[in-house]
Amino acid sequence: MTYDVSRIRASYPALADGSAYLDGAAGTQVPQKVIDAVVDTYRGGISNMGGTFPSSHRANELDAACREAVADLVGGVPEGVVLGANMTTLTYRLAMTLAATWQPGDEIVVSRLDHDANVRPWVQAAEHAGATLRWAEFDTATGELPAEQYEALLTERTKLVAVTAASNVLGTRPDVPAIAAKAHAVGALMYVDGVHATPHGPVDVDELGADFYATSAYKWSGPHIGTVVARPAVLEALRPDKLAPSPNEVPVRFETGTPPYADFAAAIAAVDHLAALDPDATGSRRERVVASMTAAEAYEQALFADLLKGIEAIPGVTTYGRPARRTATAFFNLAGIAPRDVAQRLADRKVNVWSGIAYAWEATGVLGIRDTGGAVRAGLVHYNDASDVERLLAGLAEIAETPSGVG
Repeated sequence: MTYDVSRIRASYPALADGSAYLDGAAGTQVPQKVIDAVVDTYRGGISNMGGTFPSSHRANELDAACREAVADLVGGVPEGVVLGANMTTLTYRLAMTLAATWQPGDEIVVSRLDHDANVRPWVQAAEHAGATLRWAEFDTATGELPAEQYEALLTERTKLVAVTAASNVLGTRPDVPAIAAKAHAVGALMYVDGVHATPHGPVDVDELGADFYATSAYKWSGPHIGTVVARPAVLEALRPDKLAPSPNEVPVRFETGTPPYADFAAAIAAVDHLAALDPDATGSRRERVVASMTAAEAYEQALFADLLKGIEAIPGVTTYGRPARRTATAFFNLAGIAPRDVAQRLADRKVNVWSGIAYAWEATGVLGIRDTGGAVRAGLVHYNDASDVERLLAGLAEIAETPSGVG
């Protein structure tokens, strides 16, 4: 197929404001059908689940349909889809639940490459349980997280390995299946942070070897909810703290409070939107998602090659990470100008990028930029086009020529 980005962009009302939205790594814009799903849910009447009347029945239907949609997105099963406020909240809940089974001397392996939401919950849970923490390190020059190092990190006492499927700053895609194979060989569980990976290509949780796969809908054109897709058998073995009258069944026993049903409708619409990125894709929704996300990834990577080449050609730019396999994410600094100032001056040109450490606390610390303002982050998603890249590069070139901010 020819990737028709103009057709895709036309479905996003926010893109009509004239801004180049290169801030997708922190959250994407949403298509009209996602907005309509929220409005239609409230307009049609919605009540809590478990009632005897139609608006309650609709809530039950949305809850089930949302789990099916998320399962189709990442290759899981609805029975393993835990829904919640966001990835961080869910990860803390699962860390607390898992830690109740740990003993002093048990071992937990985390990575310096990861977003802190897949680090700090495990660090703190290990401390509370008296477990030993081990760190996987990344290469600061390339941004790679070598899978081989896990052979020395894992023992028969390893209970869990937490690793990202894609770095949210460097874009690095570690060899998660290889790491998972090593973890499973010693009987450990794999908790994979897929928040940054999911928007950038097809995902198959079984191929990754993930016992838990976390993702956030607002990173893939959906609402602000999070989800963890787990192996149902793993969830069955866990007993989270919960209210006495709340359900005991998996996966809902891991969920707290009344859920946001309109957001569930929006998440379903977002998955349907992604499944239609390739209008020629056929088959089940899962098959259409895989075909569409494969096409989107190829498109993003081609466009990103131009973006990265252009950034690196600007005098005074330092880029971080050169992994062999990465998402379309650039993390860089411009000599003599604070990252926040670069972002502000781009914003003045209606080019949206982020600056700072992006919650990559450990990674930016290792890179030596955590205490100096971090870096600028520009990323592509499936709705960005060549004009977005051109505007970014033109803006950076102008800023580099006038570092004082004059002109």
